[in-house]
Amino acid sequence: MLPLIGAILYIVTQVLNKADIEKVTEEIATVIIPSRKVKEAEKRLAFSDTFQNRVALADAHFENGDYENASLHYEAALKGNFKKDFYVITQLISAMSQSQNYEEVIRLADQIKDNHEFKNSKSQYIYGLALDKLGRIEEAEQNLKAIDQRYSNYAERLVLAEFYAKHDKKGKAIEILDEIISESQHMTPQNRRTYRQVVANVRKFREELNG
Repeated sequence: MLPLIGAILYIVTQVLNKADIEKVTEEIATVIIPSRKVKEAEKRLAFSDTFQNRVALADAHFENGDYENASLHYEAALKGNFKKDFYVITQLISAMSQSQNYEEVIRLADQIKDNHEFKNSKSQYIYGLALDKLGRIEEAEQNLKAIDQRYSNYAERLVLAEFYAKHDKKGKAIEILDEIISESQHMTPQNRRTYRQVVANVRKFREELNG
């Protein structure tokens, strides 16, 4: 493993330009670091089975894209004094959504939806998506539209526009898309790079609605 990493690092530092170096380094880190975090978290949990160590292992699995094991450890952490821990429940909601377990997303969200931190949060957005998947359209709209905040949440607002278009509310969809296009004209250079693909998708969808 170490010789391979050394060879990769040689290519990175000696052959590639700065932009390529940043991209390759990020990709290497994406593969290596999450797996290392899982192993380290497993060791800490084996040494001391605490709430913090259990959640840390669940988070490591989540970051590694292993939503099944993440869910198992989040669920195991929800006991005793931590049975209603807000952070763990929101993470479990995200993991269940990734696994397309929409009934469980709704069950979990119903436990925390009266918490003030739930309002306008990613969890509320995921809750809305799950409600839509199960045909609870009016409830879905009430929760999804909370994400529609100016100069933020561009990808989520595109999804909201798609939701409106799908449910015969083309006018509302167009309004959101036009707002995003207008806001994109005032983005910082960094945000333009970050959201370039999202804005491109917004423009494309806007053109499709004109057809």
